[in-house]
Amino acid sequence: MKIAMRLAVALSAATFLTACSGGESSENDTTDDKAEAFDRDPYPSTYTPYPSGAVLLQNATVYDGVGNVFENYDVLLEGGNIAGLGEDLDAGDDVEVIDASGKFVTPGIIDNHSHLGVYPSPGVSAHQDGNEISGPVTAEVWAEHGVWPQDPGFTRALAGGVTSMQILPGSANLFGGRGVTLKNVLSRTVQGMKFPDAPYTLKMACGENPKRVYGYGGGRFPGGAPYSRMGNVAGYRNSWIEAKAYREKWDAWEADGGDMPTRNLELDTLSGVLDGDILVHMHCYRADEMAQVIDMSEEFGYEVTSFHHAVESYKIADLLAEKNICSSMWADWWGFKMEAYDGIRENIPLVHHAGACAIVHSDSDIGIQRLNQEAAKALADGRRAGIEISDADAWTWLSANPAKSLGIFDQTGSLEIGKDADVVLWNGDPFSSYSNAERVYIDGALMFDLEQPDFTPVTDFELGQPGEGDLK
Repeated sequence: MKIAMRLAVALSAATFLTACSGGESSENDTTDDKAEAFDRDPYPSTYTPYPSGAVLLQNATVYDGVGNVFENYDVLLEGGNIAGLGEDLDAGDDVEVIDASGKFVTPGIIDNHSHLGVYPSPGVSAHQDGNEISGPVTAEVWAEHGVWPQDPGFTRALAGGVTSMQILPGSANLFGGRGVTLKNVLSRTVQGMKFPDAPYTLKMACGENPKRVYGYGGGRFPGGAPYSRMGNVAGYRNSWIEAKAYREKWDAWEADGGDMPTRNLELDTLSGVLDGDILVHMHCYRADEMAQVIDMSEEFGYEVTSFHHAVESYKIADLLAEKNICSSMWADWWGFKMEAYDGIRENIPLVHHAGACAIVHSDSDIGIQRLNQEAAKALADGRRAGIEISDADAWTWLSANPAKSLGIFDQTGSLEIGKDADVVLWNGDPFSSYSNAERVYIDGALMFDLEQPDFTPVTDFELGQPGEGDLK
């Protein structure tokens, strides 16, 4: 019976997915000559929201995602957007009214560092598509080309209140490739999950990982592969020099015509960074290395959007605030290698206290299921150190700030009129380990309901292969 009910749910979802596949692509509206020379968005989003009705969440405690808290507040979801916020809102006709008294409403959690889909469950070698270790510079690869939409991790993250996420390549490479931002919905294709109009990102990595993979850990790639931190920086700089020259060729062709330059996928991505169209997310632990990367970005004229892991961000929090660079961090994961040795539990609150952009990320298929609890740990550690941060301010670490780092804050990350209705109803204080996401809405569509287990999305992979008895 359970399989039959889940199969019915899967078939129902497939009906919706068929509708999704027919949605309009988010085409690049750019009409300049360079865009016409080649398609810069050849794998466009086909995402279309699941069907939704109007919903009024009444009398909740509301964290709006940008630092405000409202008691006994109503939130109206309609047409896929936040349609109303306030006290005693009029429900109107055909509106589902949910009594949220004693409960909490927040923006959906956004994880800006995930490897779901490229390192899916089950964790077998056949599924390992996160690192392209054929060379230290692989800016030509795109994470979306390795994402498996049937990864059960997506539905587990949904149950934890995660409505969007950035899927990144791994950190073996100096330039690991492009990341992609997804809406956390079931789809037959990754294009059906792609967040419409979200900019592409570039994953870079510094420190031990690239030199371990290509240097002292085996030295499999001599001739240009880094063996040291010196080699890492030289590798970045050589690549940026090539990218600038490539960009200049295209600029000259646009201005003067003649023979069109030869395409190079690696340099397409790097020149996109130099143009400001692709956002840099950089794996980096040590404060001294982050400071040098900032110098390098200024040398070549690009910006770092966020440092990831960044266990020593507290040492340069003032610099991060000055340069408007986010820091995507764990609450208390440190000490597992030398460059992670000097982490402290107060890292996130200290970055926040300095006025910099603090983000709680997962980098884990397990951690993504309880990012609200990771934020709660950091909040408590800060308060024990005398750093007073409100619960409502701490929620910015989970929604507004990651949305800003991904270039999607104009669409999601806060409860504001007109934004996507990516909303979570919690059955208690969302910073409590005893609370759960009760309902999760994405673009106003109910995607998870704690009270209706058979409504929970199930991937085809999870259904498995039916036995003879199941077919009767």
